[in-house]
Amino acid sequence: MTVKELAGTLGLEILTGDINLDRQVGSGYTSDLLSDVIANIGDDAVWITIQRHVNILGVAKLKDVSAIIIPRNLGLEEAFLNKAKEEGIAVLRGAQSAFELSASTYNEMKRGRGVA
Repeated sequence: MTVKELAGTLGLEILTGDINLDRQVGSGYTSDLLSDVIANIGDDAVWITIQRHVNILGVAKLKDVSAIIIPRNLGLEEAFLNKAKEEGIAVLRGAQSAFELSASTYNEMKRGRGVA
């Protein structure tokens, strides 16, 4: 499943244009603690977090995430989105809570890829 397919299936808003939309999603991770993400996020993951500061872009770049998903339609500054585009990081946003987005992401991946 690609970032674009996941966004479409879950009804997520794509905030960074065409950045990384064809990238494969191999796993997902939900955490707001940057050190936890660095230590535990999987390959080609989407990262669900309420954090919205520039430091998450550094972590996303370091761990080569497929996309960042922001829950609850939380606001993002234009400077943040411009930096995400510059770094080549897809940022998506949904109305659901982080819990709901985690469950929906998992279920879509399970349905589409046979995740156990």
